[in-house]
Amino acid sequence: MRFEAWEPVYESILSDFGYPRAGDERARDVLAEYATPFDFERVDCTGDTVAVVGAAPSLPAELERVGEADRVFAASTAADAVRDAGFDVDLMVTDLDKNPETARELTREGTPVAAHAHGDNVSAVREWVPRYDSDHVLATTQAAPVAAVYNFGGFTDGDRAAFAADAFGADRLLFAGWEFDDPTVTEAKARKLRWAERLLHLLERLRGERFGVLDGRRADVDPVSLG
Repeated sequence: MRFEAWEPVYESILSDFGYPRAGDERARDVLAEYATPFDFERVDCTGDTVAVVGAAPSLPAELERVGEADRVFAASTAADAVRDAGFDVDLMVTDLDKNPETARELTREGTPVAAHAHGDNVSAVREWVPRYDSDHVLATTQAAPVAAVYNFGGFTDGDRAAFAADAFGADRLLFAGWEFDDPTVTEAKARKLRWAERLLHLLERLRGERFGVLDGRRADVDPVSLG
């Protein structure tokens, strides 16, 4: 998604949460200090089914679905579960808040990691990104992209993984480990999950595809407008 199309959605998110745009931009600029241009051929998903794997409590019961996909994009700690189950991760998507050591290990093994900067994680960016193998870091922001820091759309790790798969040419998106009504999360996280649901609803409309993860929920989703 071009930033010009994403920006009105981004502004709505900022307004809803009360986040200052300047915070995201500062974090982006810090990440840019460590970022190098990424070779997108490495994550070319043209014609592929991509499993977009979240870290909800339902994931263990749904891991077999990962085997149906050609590629696996895993959000945060879902990368650990996928690997423990014997599947490869093609891209880990993380804002460095839970398992930054996994991201370091993956980059050192040659697996790409989409490391994301936002207003609340500058310290984590400074601590962890320099410890990663920069050749395998795909730097991302939710603000305007600069230099080697990219923006494909999305807000949470999970829906950003879906937007990235779309940007990289995925033919079909398959979802595992997603619970929009996860009772174990904080109210703040629950609000973010509601946005994740709205953004996936937007993405399926843009793609002309219906995501199974939204079946039975679409009628209750507040549609996101692109302005």
